[in-house]
Amino acid sequence: MLWQRYKEFLCDIPEIGLLLDISRMNFDNSFFDSKEPEMQKAFTQMEALEAGGIANPDENRMVGHYWLRNPAIAPTPEISAEIKFTIRAVKEFTEDIHTGELKTPEGKIFKKLLVIGIGGSALGPQFVADSLKSPLNKMTPYFFDNTDPDGMDSVLAEIGTALDETLVVVISKSGRTKETRNGMSEAKEAYSKVGLNFPKYAVAITGNGSELDKTAENEGWIARFPMWDWVGGRTSVTSAVGLLPAALQGIDIDSLLNGAKLCDIATRNRVTRKNPAAILALMWHYATGGKGKKDMVILPYKDRLLLFSRYLQQLLMESIGKEKDLSGNAVHQGLSVYGNKGSTDQHAYVQQLREGINNFFVTFIEVLKDRGQRSMMVEPEITSGDYLAGFLQGTREALSEAGRESITITVEEISPKTVGALIALYERSVGLYSFLIDVNAYHQPGVEAGKKAANTVLETQRDILSFLKNNQPKSFRAGEIAELSGKPEKVEMIFRIMMHIAANPDHNIKMEKAEPVWNSRFRS
Repeated sequence: MLWQRYKEFLCDIPEIGLLLDISRMNFDNSFFDSKEPEMQKAFTQMEALEAGGIANPDENRMVGHYWLRNPAIAPTPEISAEIKFTIRAVKEFTEDIHTGELKTPEGKIFKKLLVIGIGGSALGPQFVADSLKSPLNKMTPYFFDNTDPDGMDSVLAEIGTALDETLVVVISKSGRTKETRNGMSEAKEAYSKVGLNFPKYAVAITGNGSELDKTAENEGWIARFPMWDWVGGRTSVTSAVGLLPAALQGIDIDSLLNGAKLCDIATRNRVTRKNPAAILALMWHYATGGKGKKDMVILPYKDRLLLFSRYLQQLLMESIGKEKDLSGNAVHQGLSVYGNKGSTDQHAYVQQLREGINNFFVTFIEVLKDRGQRSMMVEPEITSGDYLAGFLQGTREALSEAGRESITITVEEISPKTVGALIALYERSVGLYSFLIDVNAYHQPGVEAGKKAANTVLETQRDILSFLKNNQPKSFRAGEIAELSGKPEKVEMIFRIMMHIAANPDHNIKMEKAEPVWNSRFRS
């Protein structure tokens, strides 16, 4: 029975070396027919998006990440030319760095790479870097992907005394992203401390005319590459955002782009059962009732794909998690994503997946090729890779026996082509699913709301620091500070601010601890 179902619903895309198996999803035989009208409508909407329609009405923007790997389909000759020029510029710049045509001011070859970004400007490049790393890489990549000082110190410690041979790539479309700005400032300080002129080590990837673009131009940075307003951060990995770090690392970006292009072609097929992105979107809809009722667990059985679930978290959750539909109705849509890797998950959360609450569906990702050479036998006729494959099938079987649903994606190997194809597959699946549930996948108002709230916290911090300095040497409880500074409604916020700044030497604030802790006093 399962074998028959496997054969009936298997989607084979040989041009990208990918199999999609949905036989362990328990939809009935009428499901595809019932969803076909909606799917055909989604195909039409996707065609309009690729043709240059305004897909993000909030900002009156097109959405064009599909053009990045096939400039010929861009809606204008100007956009097509810009994409081609940028790809050529990335290759030429990379060649100049690798050959030493472009050296450090001290005449050294650049051997390391520090990428500074946040969200899609870091997650995509990190996933590509980790999945395709090799001892033969031309440069070793490092990342500032947060505004955590300790995290940045840790990265700088890893680079160590090699800062004078480390190229810095700063990525921010607007040039106003605070996390990226902070990382850039910390990097500048680190270079300055060892007597290095930061601009002569720095490259910007940003929007034309942005604050970062102006800074890079005015300070004489080595190079600047574009981020276009029609490419969102979470879909930017096949733009200069992902291509430049990958090329510098030594990854074959032509193969990466080709894999994405071939997958785009396969996922334009309007025959639903032959389109892997359409099938994935429909399985998400089936599993969650189109309302996010279940979580998506990503289980790649390959160490190189460990960061794939983190990358997909942003791609799906920022795209699908929306309060309102396209008509402005409150729908509170979403699709939660988490994941680990096989067979690590055997010793982590598979126990709950099999026997706990059934609030998920699994996507297994299987890679057929174990390594580049023959493997030793750890047991008679059994290799380590055989064990990995066995654990995947065993876990899949155990979950199925317990009534837990799963999808399995099989690829032949991890290569630039395969990684490009996986990126394109999920980008297209997200687009189609968003049309099925009628939400805008290409804006993120919730992210902006969080940024505005953070600004309120920081403005409050400035006000209370000023209050304490003006009232030295007196000490105050958080409630007193809130009342006397005219912010009684922000007393909890003020208490939490005070605990943080008192724990650090930067603002010279002292905390006189008390019990209960909220009666502690603070002074400047």
